[in-house]
Amino acid sequence: MPKMKTKKAAAKRFTMTASGKLKRGVAGKRHRLISHNSKYIRTNRGTVVVAAVDTPRIVKKFLPYGAK
Repeated sequence: MPKMKTKKAAAKRFTMTASGKLKRGVAGKRHRLISHNSKYIRTNRGTVVVAAVDTPRIVKKFLPYGAK
């Protein structure tokens, strides 16, 4: 049986926490920020944990050997 291939786009976008949850970057932070208020920009700083219902699907389908 051949090995499963990791989706490289998913591998670059997600990282695993120590407790096994997935982290991702926050959307809407690349351009057109002048139209957003300061609170929006401040609260969307950094990373966010992926929803629990989405985690098994991402790991099983796109990251069969886990994220870094």
